Amino acid sequence: MENGGEAKFPAFPYKPYSIQIDFMNALYHSLDKGGVSMLESPTGTGKTLSIICSALQWVLDQRQKDQSEKRVESDEKKGKNGETGSDDEPDWIKNFVVNKDNQVDEKKSKKNKHGFASEKYKKRMNKDSHRDLFSRNTDEESFPENKECKRSVKKNDVVDLDDNEFLLEEYESEEEGGIGSLNSKRKGNKFTVNSSSEEEEDEFEEEEEVKLKVYFCSRTHSQLSQFVKELRKTIFANEMNVVSLGSRKNFCINEEVLRLGNSTQINERCLELQKSKKKEISKMKVLDILVLTPYSHPNSSETNNRRMCCWKKKMVFLTDDSVLHLLQNLGAEGKVRRTKASSGCPMLRKHKLQKQFRDEISHQGVLDIEDLVQLGRNIGTCPYYGSRSMITSADLVVLPYQSLLSKASREALGLNLKDSIVIIDEAHNLADSLISMYDAKITLSQLENVHSHIEKYFGRFRSLLGPGNRRYIQTLLVLTRAFLRVLLNDKDGNRLNTCPDAEKGVRENKTFDSSMAINDFLFSLNIDNINLIKLLQYIKESNIMHKVSGYGDKMTTMQKGSAVKENGESCDHGSILSGFQALANMLLSLTNNDGDGRIIISRKRPSSSGQGAYLKYVMLTGEKIFSEIVHEAHAVILAGGTLQPIEETRERLFPWLPSDHLHFFSCSHIVPPESILPLAVSHGPSGRSFDFSYGSRSSSTMMEEIGLLLCNLATVIPEGIVVFFSSFEYEGQVYDAWKTSGILERILKKKHIFREPRKNTEIEVILKKYKEAIDNPAPKSGAILLAVVGGKISEGINFSDGMGRCIVMVGLPYPSPSDIELLERVKYIESLGDTSSTEIPKLSISEEEYYGGDVQSGFSILRSCRRRGKEYYENLCMKAVNQSIGRAIRHVNDYAAILLVDIRYASDSSKRSFSHPSSKLPQWIKESLVSATNNYGEVHKLLHQFFRFNKNRNCN
Repeated sequence: MENGGEAKFPAFPYKPYSIQIDFMNALYHSLDKGGVSMLESPTGTGKTLSIICSALQWVLDQRQKDQSEKRVESDEKKGKNGETGSDDEPDWIKNFVVNKDNQVDEKKSKKNKHGFASEKYKKRMNKDSHRDLFSRNTDEESFPENKECKRSVKKNDVVDLDDNEFLLEEYESEEEGGIGSLNSKRKGNKFTVNSSSEEEEDEFEEEEEVKLKVYFCSRTHSQLSQFVKELRKTIFANEMNVVSLGSRKNFCINEEVLRLGNSTQINERCLELQKSKKKEISKMKVLDILVLTPYSHPNSSETNNRRMCCWKKKMVFLTDDSVLHLLQNLGAEGKVRRTKASSGCPMLRKHKLQKQFRDEISHQGVLDIEDLVQLGRNIGTCPYYGSRSMITSADLVVLPYQSLLSKASREALGLNLKDSIVIIDEAHNLADSLISMYDAKITLSQLENVHSHIEKYFGRFRSLLGPGNRRYIQTLLVLTRAFLRVLLNDKDGNRLNTCPDAEKGVRENKTFDSSMAINDFLFSLNIDNINLIKLLQYIKESNIMHKVSGYGDKMTTMQKGSAVKENGESCDHGSILSGFQALANMLLSLTNNDGDGRIIISRKRPSSSGQGAYLKYVMLTGEKIFSEIVHEAHAVILAGGTLQPIEETRERLFPWLPSDHLHFFSCSHIVPPESILPLAVSHGPSGRSFDFSYGSRSSSTMMEEIGLLLCNLATVIPEGIVVFFSSFEYEGQVYDAWKTSGILERILKKKHIFREPRKNTEIEVILKKYKEAIDNPAPKSGAILLAVVGGKISEGINFSDGMGRCIVMVGLPYPSPSDIELLERVKYIESLGDTSSTEIPKLSISEEEYYGGDVQSGFSILRSCRRRGKEYYENLCMKAVNQSIGRAIRHVNDYAAILLVDIRYASDSSKRSFSHPSSKLPQWIKESLVSATNNYGEVHKLLHQFFRFNKNRNCN
């Protein structure tokens, strides 16, 4: 393999560099071996192309190997059959055996094509089982004559048909009914895609699952698009079936839904549209006798103006108008016309268009998300569900982190990781990204909303509900009341009546945060005796979320204006459904092991800059979550430009894997040392030391000094300069200081200035203007882009050539120690490897004390850490630095300067409690780092020489 590297990867579109061959060989070996591997290659070294050519080549080789083995096996079997077979057997017997085998294979094939949906969509069918009275199936099996089909209807219980759609079907728990599920589940027949009447014969068919599938995931949308762009350069673009997945927000083409803007609201609206049905009249045979009789109330001598509809043993009371509607739909031959369900979204009404969408993808080849969205617009069908339908037949699935790493998302998409290859790119912060997906949060306003609507629903339908539903709804009320009490710090629950009172309760109490273990939280609220597993099963199977939300929406519509306060503001905070889902997620989090996470209780008062009080579950361990992926997949590859320190990742995600069993590979950069100039800048043009620590960075002198530095850099650095600040707040503070002092005006005389916007949707516009200012600089000498560490620009935007001739890192972007969630992670990581105790250390703050978001208290906790906690905090900072400065140098002929502006980059590590920042820089930067300069004059001289040299080199 050492000598045949280039021949081994013929799909590589160019002559690969030696480090690219090394990387591809390392990846190929990792796939042969299986298990977990970490492969590090600096940004700009062709990492993506190397991954594609190595991983997909391995898949092709493996398939060819499997086919060869099957042919040999088949030949051996034929040889054995030929030796043992009897020549005396008549031909018809031999043919019968062959035909029988063929029939078995044919049946298996048909089962794969037509029988897959029964299990896959059974849960969905159950969720959708609550339909209009006359649109349900009427097979005998659908209405068994037993206790399970009864609805508890008492003497004085009367419900209009209009409200009947919100009434829950009877529910029995395991000990009552034998199975913890709805008693009147309908038979799960063949599932058909939402279709119009003209296409009702079209059934959803799925192709056979492709074995040995590759899943490639990355953090951002732009990174996934870049992957597809690189894939198109190879022959695999024509040889592999590829599908790109994304969120509804990125894929949706329904303008009405897109206008909602928020991802959560778009998801909810999409699902609501699928549940809403367009009424199309069709006929069905009535299998049960429908009896309409005048209904006399038992306590009245007069005949009530209601009629009783007896349908088997299920009774619903109809008004005269409802009876008239029913009779109008009654056909001449004992048939009732019913409505056939079709999707409420216009982009999903025609199955033929979805089929056309899939055919077009197969014809056009590899498409990224933008291409799929455009194709969906052209055809007039949903690209989100169109792309999902192609997962089964795909050889390569390109998808974002959330879709792969979240178990719920994998199950919803139907992703099968069994014996597949999982490649996770940009894995430098994988552990934190993974556990954050399992956080759960519910705000005070959401709790009030949900509690209020459940109370109203229960008050309306209490007498009509069976004992199972009543018990579980009362349990939900107990839980929401308990959660509200803890947020309002109100033991007696006196502030649970209205929104204004609740907000007043928050204002009356001191604002502070606290954290608790799960068991302590449950015991403190006296809800430890509630079976949350059964309650969650009830929420899932009973459809209560949609029943309560639907009824609440109806009441809100009917009483519009009555629930509006005097000042015109509504007490209804956000979507009922999203609040209910937040509650369900919170309850699910409380079923985790006690040591897996912590409960954050925040009693912050509402403000324009952030939310008010909330409960949040913070997941702390990713080991169990990640092990599910590792144990299913054949191989899991973690790739990135800066993966070190790898020991922290191993301890947090796969501690069961010994260090010597982890395959780690790292290569150097493709650019020569003279193409990069990393400088630790400790002093500014005025001679002041650069100290951007928390206590010094906001001083006017420090903000002025960094402005003077940029004034000087603008004269010596050509084209584009990207400056990274620690946060949007600090960037804004510095910019305003420059404007006041006149420094901004001085910089603008030499270069244009652009600022990273907070909204991701505005970034493309700013980058376009920035590029135009560099390409057409006259009369100025380029542009400066002010960006933020951890923002969109630092994570997924590449600044090659003139876009990034210099990267300036202002200070060390340590995360704020006032963040209680961060401190909980620090404490948890500090406890890793401590075999003497399984509990999270209390460090300097006792459990009885509350944490008020004080920075000094946070520093006190960090100083209390011995090693791991400090290392984690330092690593968070330096990973962010490395990710940001890696935006420059994108190819072998590129060149750039990297300025690390802070005295701490150059200071003596022996004087620091933490490890020296420069020790955590990438190897290719450390090797060229100028770590000490006496004054700014030396920096200016080195920069002048560097750019003059590289300009002359490129000219030659």
